[in-house]
Amino acid sequence: MGYFKTALLMAAMTALFMGLGYLLAGAGGMLIALVIAGAMNIFTWWNSDQMVLRMHNAQLLSPGDRSGIQQMVADLARNADMPVPAVYLIDTPQPNAFATGRNPQNAAVAVTSGILRVLSREELAGVIAHELAHIRNHDTAIMTVTATFAGAISMLANFALFFGGGNRDEEGNGGLGLIGTLAMMFLAPIAAALVQMAISRSREYEADRIGAEICGHPLWLASALENIQHGAAQVDNIAAERNPATAHMFIINPLHGRKMDNLFATHPATENRVAALRAMANGSEPHAPRQTTVSASSIPNTRRKRHKNGPWT
Repeated sequence: MGYFKTALLMAAMTALFMGLGYLLAGAGGMLIALVIAGAMNIFTWWNSDQMVLRMHNAQLLSPGDRSGIQQMVADLARNADMPVPAVYLIDTPQPNAFATGRNPQNAAVAVTSGILRVLSREELAGVIAHELAHIRNHDTAIMTVTATFAGAISMLANFALFFGGGNRDEEGNGGLGLIGTLAMMFLAPIAAALVQMAISRSREYEADRIGAEICGHPLWLASALENIQHGAAQVDNIAAERNPATAHMFIINPLHGRKMDNLFATHPATENRVAALRAMANGSEPHAPRQTTVSASSIPNTRRKRHKNGPWT
């Protein structure tokens, strides 16, 4: 289903690019837009995950990583009966995390340095399990591709300002006109936000549920969500603010609710997610498929101090 949705998104974005190309430059513009969209689809499928990681200056953790995060990810991935993803660290004080990759065999989990300070090892295990659920569900393909395309749509809106100001000529070619250009500038980012909103809310609840099953403790993730929400509201994530098209990928919205953020929220309300997890814990205790649940004692302690100019140890 994840691949099907991704294919539909690529087709929709191709059609949008062609329509915008026609509005901006007639039939010739539509043909150019088709070529660009085709090349972008191919590039996005193979490289969108690395593009997103670079946007946030994520650094691949080396095999000798002493934080214990890699071992935690490996243990939980085995518990979920899935390939072990690469692990990246984002140097930002805001507590947050996301997963990316076109499939479970080519996936990555990225955590911020802030989350290592804020969460206990049990809470961090719940977060990692949530991100592994996204990977196992093939959510990351459409999440990552959407981030790339949403950024491209916003970029098109900016292009319209420079190339769409003229009036259409007698043959129907030319620009959008002033009104069309202004509409383009406002509607294109809104369309991108709506796409993000449409794919984000239901998959977050499902990833919460499966993540609780992977780690075996819904309350670990519930507590983590509350702490991350509190921390994210207090601390800016500069890279996310510069690249708002990636906001839907994070476990908690990294943006700071400035006007339009609330209107086009990409995540369900944290209190609703926490309530669902608590109900899950109070009902039937989840069991990780095929493996035993992860105990707190098996998870490395990740609440460590950071050297002033060095990595987390």
